[in-house]
Amino acid sequence: KTKEGLVRMCACRGTSGFAHVSCLAEQAKILCAEAEENNKVSQWHRWHTCSLCEQNYHGVVECALGWACWKTYVGRPEVHNAHISAMGQLGNCLGAAKHHEAALSVKETELSILRRVGAREDRMLVAQTNLAITYQGLGRFEEASRMIGDVYSGYLRLKGERDEETLIAANNHANLLILKHFEEAKALIRNTIPVARRVLGEGHRLTLKMKKIYAEVSYKNPDATLDDLREAVMTLEDAEPRAQRVFGSAHPLVEGIGISLRTARETLAARETS
Repeated sequence: KTKEGLVRMCACRGTSGFAHVSCLAEQAKILCAEAEENNKVSQWHRWHTCSLCEQNYHGVVECALGWACWKTYVGRPEVHNAHISAMGQLGNCLGAAKHHEAALSVKETELSILRRVGAREDRMLVAQTNLAITYQGLGRFEEASRMIGDVYSGYLRLKGERDEETLIAANNHANLLILKHFEEAKALIRNTIPVARRVLGEGHRLTLKMKKIYAEVSYKNPDATLDDLREAVMTLEDAEPRAQRVFGSAHPLVEGIGISLRTARETLAARETS
């Protein structure tokens, strides 16, 4: 018997999705080993994605699996693909737990190894994205903005505007531009949302995140008009129920959209009565 409790931090509902973290880690380890041994399609995503709802884990489950992944492959040679990927997984889980200084060391080491082994450009872009997110967490916004802008340009050139990785990079870039460049951020995300709708669908996590950012561009901009603020509220009112249907009310994205909606409504009400 074990005292380990059952957890579920994905988008499963009802009684589905509950498991021990150790079981999730063992499942990911076995599936990755089988794929590697039999030269099948990689199952690496099982270290961060639920096999039932196919959504990313979050919270303590994400962190626990990140550490389990690292412990599984830390003994591999430094330049081995699994070792490097596990390092990236560990860096992401540290960042999610807001241990940004520790995440920075891991992610800088990962990028250095990738450069040394001459990794593919798309692999380099993933590592640079993760490092830029860590810069943002540390408040190093100029460095983060420059790096994520380079990443977005790289994906546009490498994969085109309709690729999911390009859309993710556009979303990250706009999220950083909000800090100082409202109009540039709004133009980028306004042009990208229709592409995300066509390629990924209205209920996809990335499409919903883009809508959230688009609304935030308006209500955080001191020069926003009343029409801008009304559009922000309408955008979030459309996104919130869609997100709840896909992810459930306890998911961080749903909670974030709810917070943004309340803020947008308060900002609009204050402007209408001023």
